Formats: sequence, structure tokens, C-alpha cells
Amino acid sequence: MVELDQFRYKISGFEKPMEQIKKSLDLENKKKRIEELEADMEAPGFWDNTEKSQHAMKELKTLKSSFEKYNELEQELEDAKTLIEMADEENDASLIPEVENEINSFEEKLENLRIETLLSGEYDKDNAILTLHAGAGGTEACDWCQMLFRMYTRWAEANGYTTQTLDYLEGEEAGIKSVTIEVSGDNAYGHLKSEHGVHRLVRISPFNAAGKRQTSFVSCDVMPDIDEDVDIEINDDDLRIDTYRSSGAGGQHINKTSSAIRITHIPTGIVVQCQNERSQHQNKDKAMQMLKAKLYLMKQQENAEKTSDIRGDVKDINFGNQIRSYVLQPYTMVKDHRTNKDIGNAQSVLDGNINPFINAYLNWVNTGKKAD
Repeated sequence: MVELDQFRYKISGFEKPMEQIKKSLDLENKKKRIEELEADMEAPGFWDNTEKSQHAMKELKTLKSSFEKYNELEQELEDAKTLIEMADEENDASLIPEVENEINSFEEKLENLRIETLLSGEYDKDNAILTLHAGAGGTEACDWCQMLFRMYTRWAEANGYTTQTLDYLEGEEAGIKSVTIEVSGDNAYGHLKSEHGVHRLVRISPFNAAGKRQTSFVSCDVMPDIDEDVDIEINDDDLRIDTYRSSGAGGQHINKTSSAIRITHIPTGIVVQCQNERSQHQNKDKAMQMLKAKLYLMKQQENAEKTSDIRGDVKDINFGNQIRSYVLQPYTMVKDHRTNKDIGNAQSVLDGNINPFINAYLNWVNTGKKAD
């Protein structure tokens, strides 16, 4: 059958990318490191040091994950080849759709794994702390902020990440004024760093009786959650620490206590907040960890532009500063203005399908190539 010959030809084109991915993953050296870690874990007294053992376990899990993903990819390619041969031998045209689905699934996973090889930044492997702030647009912007909150939590769930809400401020009439979430899992920051910037929504406003189109803006700040104790000195006189009552929606997001903490670093203007933990002391510790991480990252940068990017500064959350536009009326399309990547199914994106934008961004950053 002609279709099967076409499938065979397509599969033959996957051999070189597979070799490149295997080389990029550096599996041989990863295997040696796995053996070293496992030997360390068998040594007497290894588990006595909780911090050291937890760090080793996290590294081991990440290393093994690379092997598992590559092996699964190899197996899926073999399954596709077997299915083609089966269809050919039995002359069974009914298997063609199944073969096509198998190849499409393989292609998607191949691209996702290839993208992971681009995540070589110092903090790409770390968890991410993502903060959304409603901008111009009033109640409409707060509603848009809640839509983005849903989009990111759905993306996280679909991609095997866990989320924890650290800070949550409701809008006066509807939606969210601001929210901070921690996204935990391998390469969380490496993927989500692409989302930093202003997100623009165009739609018929549900809050406007005249049914007019309205544009709203939300800023997204993303930083890595550096888990080690970073070496950074902070002068107590440079801090303003405020306590306030948590404002989450019941027990759904955070605990409603009077232990929420807001820390302002006066020299830089950095503000961090945490209200998730049950005690004021725990909230303060988490907020200080976030502040130290931001200041440490700023210290590592060599110029003001990079510093601004790490701090998450978005000076104007309005027209002309957006990285991505989500248009729901008069047509539907989501377009990233940095990479030119666009998707016509806006609802799919709002349901968490943002991997095409993340992948396009990482390609653009690493190769300079924009989407076709």
C-alpha cells in the first residue's frame, strides 16, 4: 500500500534526530553519574545527612528520567515499525489510521524531548515561582488573570507538575488581582521562563452591558525557586516587612489566617509575598527564600537589561508591551509576538495547551529561528 511506503519513508527521517538527541542527552556520562550516586547511597551514614541525601535523590531522579524518556521514545518508534509491517503482511488498510496516530504521537514526543535538550541554563532544572498581576482593564483584567491562572495550573497538571499557591488576592468584583504559584517538577523553570511578560486578551466583555470588545492585560513574572541557601547578605534596615490577612477563596487556594507576609526590599523595590503556610514564621521564611533568590540572580547578571528580566519588571502592563495576544472576537487566535507562533484554537490554549509556544520560544532563543 502506498500509505505504508510513505510511513516508512517518514520514519527513516527520524534516525538522525534520534542520534542527535541521544548525543545531546549525554547518556553515557549520565549513566556513570547514576552509578556513582547509587554507590554513595549504599555507603554507611549516607542517609544521616538529610539535606545531602535529598539533593542526591533529586539528582538521581532527574538523571534516570532522561533514560526513561529516551527508551520510551525508542520503543514507540519500534512499535510504529512493527505496526507498519503487520499492516503490510495482512494487507489490512484498517490499520492505517492507527499507524498514523502512532507516528504523530512519536513525532510530538520526539520534539518535546529535543526541546528538553535545550534546557541547559543554570536554573532550568529548578522549580518555578510564577506570579500573575492584573493590569489595565479593571474587573475585566482580574477575570483575565483568573483565566491565566487556570491555564497555567492546567498546563502543569497535564505535564506532570504539581502546583502550590503561595499568595492569592481576589478582585473586588470578580477574578484575581494577583496570584503567586510554585510549580514543582523537573525543568519547571526551564519551560515556564518563556511565559515572562505581558499577556493581552481581546474579547467581548462579559462585564460590559453594551457588549463591546475590550482589551485586558496581565503581567506574568517567572523566577526559579533556588532550593539551596544562596550566599547573599541582606541588611535588615533595607527591608520593610508587613503582615496582613490572607484573602484566598475559602480553603480552595490558601489558608485564611492573619499570618501572611509581604517583604519589600527598599533599595531594589522587589516585593515578595507568601500566605500559604500556616504560621507567620513559615511564611516569612519562604518569602525570604524568594527574596534571596531574586537578589542572588540579580547579582549574577552582568548588565541592567538582564537584571530587569530576572526581577520580573514589567513597567507598563498595557498596550505595546505584550509578548502574546489571545483574541476571542471577532476571530479566535493566540499569537506570540516574539516567535510569530500562532494557534487558531484559542480555547485549547486557555485549557493549558501552551507547549507549542514554549517550544517555539526555546527554539528561537537557542537558534534565532522564528516559527514559519
